[in-house]
Amino acid sequence: MKYYDIDENEEKILDAVERGEFKSVPGLKERKAALKSYAKNSLNKTMNINIRLSERDVYKLRAKAAEEGIPYQTLAASILHKSASR
Repeated sequence: MKYYDIDENEEKILDAVERGEFKSVPGLKERKAALKSYAKNSLNKTMNINIRLSERDVYKLRAKAAEEGIPYQTLAASILHKSASR
């Protein structure tokens, strides 16, 4: 079993919990599910952008996407994502 050092405020909260002073609020499960859904949806949002690329680069991008069997916009998004995640 792990033991942790807790500060004075955490000790007070722990004591209150052990005395049963905290009660669950009605609809807690539903509220937690809704908040989790909101967080997930806000993190997964996509945004449209407009960028200017040379014609030559777009043709190369389309050819590469065709080789991989995916839409060229998906390939472009994947390349940008990889670069931004470094």
